[in-house]
Amino acid sequence: VQLVESGGGLVQAGGSLRLSCAASGSTFSFNAMGWYRQAPGKQRELVAQIINGGITNAANSVKGRFTISRDNAKNTVYLQMNSLKPEDTAVYYCNAVQGSIYYWGKGTLVTVSS
Repeated sequence: VQLVESGGGLVQAGGSLRLSCAASGSTFSFNAMGWYRQAPGKQRELVAQIINGGITNAANSVKGRFTISRDNAKNTVYLQMNSLKPEDTAVYYCNAVQGSIYYWGKGTLVTVSS
């Protein structure tokens, strides 16, 4: 399984970005896909996750601003990020869960300037 993220970049506070994560390989049995982020000097944290059946959950810090979605036909998960804040600056990692196995992408950097 490979996860490849795209869509990161530099944006001003209040702006928007959309991250994409394309999965390849044995993707048919993913239980969940999602996004984590890691800011400098901080632990990696869950941003948003979508579980089979369409159930989603998100960190309180991004609720109302970020939306996760999944296109099963394309094996792709998206993260629409609106009203970005400087504190959203981090490396964003795509994640997929297959049974007890966690797969990770290499990450994409999101920088929000004030």
